Amino acid sequence: MTPALETLMLAFSADDGLAVPERALFIGAEPHPDLKKWSSVTGWQPLKPRADAWEKAGFARIETPDGKWPLVLMLPGKSRDETLAWFALAKDRLENGGTIVVAMPNTAGAARFEKELSKATGSVTSIQKHKCRAFFATDDGTWSDEIFADWRALGGRREIENTAFTVEAGIFSADHIDPGSQLLADHFPAHLRGDVADLGAGWGFLSDAILKRSTKIERLDLFEADARALDCARNNLAHHETEIGFHWHDVTTGLPQAYDAIIMNPPFHTGQATDVDLGRAFLRVASASLKRGGKLLLVANRQLPYEAALEATGLAWRKIAEDRVYKLIFAERR
Repeated sequence: MTPALETLMLAFSADDGLAVPERALFIGAEPHPDLKKWSSVTGWQPLKPRADAWEKAGFARIETPDGKWPLVLMLPGKSRDETLAWFALAKDRLENGGTIVVAMPNTAGAARFEKELSKATGSVTSIQKHKCRAFFATDDGTWSDEIFADWRALGGRREIENTAFTVEAGIFSADHIDPGSQLLADHFPAHLRGDVADLGAGWGFLSDAILKRSTKIERLDLFEADARALDCARNNLAHHETEIGFHWHDVTTGLPQAYDAIIMNPPFHTGQATDVDLGRAFLRVASASLKRGGKLLLVANRQLPYEAALEATGLAWRKIAEDRVYKLIFAERR
């Protein structure tokens, strides 16, 4: 349970706190025991591990936020454009006279975003605890339509400058091609064939690059935990004729089949914090999912201790290239 979630729930726990309505929508939903006492709370969560946790806790989930609600809860990510776009999304889903409640860590700019929301709503009420802020506002009919319209536009699809790739606020590398991924793409071999998987595929940059480089790939499967990024990948790879599978999937739970090759730029953050174990989990799953003779091609930040993790898997590996920030490691199951 995150500190931001604990702080969000404080808005309803005090004697003079907010009343719990019959229905509520939770954008960026995460389960909390107190929510079990509510009549009805429906969640939207684009990140697969958190969506699974929400459903496992017994709460209803929707694929796309819709309808009107008397209360909208919100736990945004760390992207500025995503947070402001989610403010607009919450406003669009709100009934007249409804209330928006937001919680964020201080390190994610909670104070700044509280000021942003107050510009649009006139005023907000704030609670500070657990190094987080929860702030809320009730629609009294005077909220600024102009400000919310500007924020709404931030949530639309956009092209990365000087490319044909479309992306969306809040997903990884939403305003540029990740330089680590570019380094890996520049070193892709031309001889890969058979079934290939892209783990943590994002909006499809590495998948596009490998399909252009290795023309004998028969099928490419993308595994991505962020549903928004996966939707962007569908669009970005639509011009390829190779059979492509798109899987909204938590890679750490394993893969459904074995592959001739796996490519990846594994994530190493959970929320705001560095999580080396997440990258190690990707390596373990990749190793277990390679066919005999299968190849693993990955890029990582130089300081991440993945070599020891590869040793533990039994793969034969070598460092192909590195620069001041990144290293490329190619491995093989012999």
